[in-house]
Amino acid sequence: MHDGADPRATLRAGLPDRYLTPEEIAALLTVPIETVYHWRKRRTGPPGFRIGRHIRYDPAAVRDWITEQAARDAA
Repeated sequence: MHDGADPRATLRAGLPDRYLTPEEIAALLTVPIETVYHWRKRRTGPPGFRIGRHIRYDPAAVRDWITEQAARDAA
């Protein structure tokens, strides 16, 4: 029985409208793209994840990471 609900709406519930690319992270933080890849390799940058061969970042996780960095620097 189909109730007319769009299954994509259920799947997207709680997800951001879009995820950020490594290039967008570099531009946002005004650092070289190599720095973003270096952070990922060392697991010191914002948490990212793979979609196939592509790396993406959740904007909320990036915001949390930036807040954490600012708090650490202020301490």
